[in-house]
Amino acid sequence: MNKDVLEAGVIYHFYNRGNNHENIFIEERNYDYFLKLIKKYVVPISEVYAYCLLKNHFHIALRIKEKEEIPTQYQEKIHLPFSNLFNTYTKSVNKAYQRTGSLFQEHPKRNRVENEDYLRQLIVYIHLNPLKHKFSDRFFNYKHSSYQSYLSKKETNLDKEYILGLFGGKENFIAFHNESQIKYEGLIDQIDKFDL
Repeated sequence: MNKDVLEAGVIYHFYNRGNNHENIFIEERNYDYFLKLIKKYVVPISEVYAYCLLKNHFHIALRIKEKEEIPTQYQEKIHLPFSNLFNTYTKSVNKAYQRTGSLFQEHPKRNRVENEDYLRQLIVYIHLNPLKHKFSDRFFNYKHSSYQSYLSKKETNLDKEYILGLFGGKENFIAFHNESQIKYEGLIDQIDKFDL
């Protein structure tokens, strides 16, 4: 197992922030465009479990599909859709805001998610991130997170069935998030390794 190579069938936590702590989402349309690029480039090769887009950084939890489920052109180059996502987004922001150079601090960071308990904690961590960084005092109202998609009946690109099952249903999903918000300081200390 080479930790620098993305592997089929593995769950990852992707995250990155703006170069020199710059904002990577400057206005509302940037968030929507980034999500459209995720749908275009990342959804064909993965199952997205959670995301949170904040002004200066992002978090995404996803599982790379099994090799036979990945389009042939990416089976040996699983990293390519991610490169396409970040390069396309950077070029768009650079053009729109007359900037040059790298938008992101470095290549996206990623951690393997080794078990379901870790995945549950990660999902909650991602959804509580607006609270942690003081972008919102109510994580459930933050609109650039996948949390509301889990409560909605609308169709989504998230693997809602798997994640809600992981929590034991929608009510437990909500309760786990609410309980974690109450114990917020302890939760952040417990999973501090997720930090940028």
